[in-house]
Amino acid sequence: MRQSTKRSVVAAAALLALASAPLAAQTIAITGGRVFPVSGPPIDNGTVLISNGKITAVGAGVTVPADARRIDATGKWVTPGLINASTQLGIAEVGMVSMTRDDIARGRDQIAAAFHPWEGLYTNSALFWPTRDEGVTSVVLLPGGGGLIWGQAAFVNLVDGTMTEMVLRAPVAMVGQLGSPSQGGTNARGELYMRLRELIEDVQYFAANRRAFDRAETRPFAASRKDLEALIPVVQGRMPLLVAVDRAADIDAVLALGREYRLRLILGNASEGWMVADRIAAAGVPVLTGAMNNIPRSFSTLATRQENAALLRRAGVTVVLIGNGGGDEESFNVRNIRQEAGNAVAYGMSWDEALRSVTTVPAQLFGVGDRLGALRPGMDADVVVWSGDPFEFSTRAEHVIVRGVERDNLNRQEQLTERYKTLPPSFRQP
Repeated sequence: MRQSTKRSVVAAAALLALASAPLAAQTIAITGGRVFPVSGPPIDNGTVLISNGKITAVGAGVTVPADARRIDATGKWVTPGLINASTQLGIAEVGMVSMTRDDIARGRDQIAAAFHPWEGLYTNSALFWPTRDEGVTSVVLLPGGGGLIWGQAAFVNLVDGTMTEMVLRAPVAMVGQLGSPSQGGTNARGELYMRLRELIEDVQYFAANRRAFDRAETRPFAASRKDLEALIPVVQGRMPLLVAVDRAADIDAVLALGREYRLRLILGNASEGWMVADRIAAAGVPVLTGAMNNIPRSFSTLATRQENAALLRRAGVTVVLIGNGGGDEESFNVRNIRQEAGNAVAYGMSWDEALRSVTTVPAQLFGVGDRLGALRPGMDADVVVWSGDPFEFSTRAEHVIVRGVERDNLNRQEQLTERYKTLPPSFRQP
């Protein structure tokens, strides 16, 4: 009896270890589909060959190894995994429950530049699986709004693993806002800009006088030592400053500030960006914006247009499509990025530009373009096989491969569907 119990315990332990072990990358051949490499023209009846987590070949005449697992994509569309470049996925579970949120730092005097939100990443979040099931394989994790400088951003790959396995690159940007004086601890926009100028000049002085600071021989600064240190790459032009801003007048003022201090800017939201699109393009400043808003949502967005993304792109602005919702939508509906792209196409953006705006453009903008965002040999194998056009509402992501492994975890929605497919006798009508 004891021997039998021991064998059962050993067997159970072995099964548990197997279940918790990371999935091994396979050799996979996706064959017969319409392949959109993004880095080149579409390939009809194409093959994408994957081995050891990397794409090894893409084309119409690729030789498939005998031991490869084949995925028949005949009549399907094949693209890189989609990227949503503005989320709090994994750091904000339930918007109204503070204990489930790790996205907003308290900071000091509305400045939290040293904040690393990814260090609070909840890797068991129930929101990862439905996001990935919709073809989103990577996100940019941004700190939530609060204050003048919110913190730093990270590029996160939606693999099953630990925080260090999921975070592909960090930090990729410093994040803040110049659209709300009250959030920045001021009463007027001019005062808000004055605060940011003071902060930038303090960082410049701090960087040039570190030894004097360590000897306590410097004047007081507008921020803590850690925040000043975190901002040095920004004022030296080595890290972009992503500024949440909406109205055209604010965008113009931000561009002027960027020229004054030679900052690498990225504009977030830019709801009225179409009104100053030529100026944004001339400054070479990228924009993260969406196409699904209920408009206008505030006084600063009175001139919002659904064509904003298309008009910006037409003017020559580098556009990354994101979800422009607020609160819980940023986490729960990260998967809606393909609907954002579909709406952008409906309002004038070309289909090819929309695909680039959720794949290769954000990958390049945030420094991982050598690994993600396109289908070509040597890239990480983040690949999605779709039932049709990914920007059509009825299309499904039939196969989602991240780093060479197909991810098909049963998400909560699917679990509930299975649970209630057959009602127990007590729930049935007499």
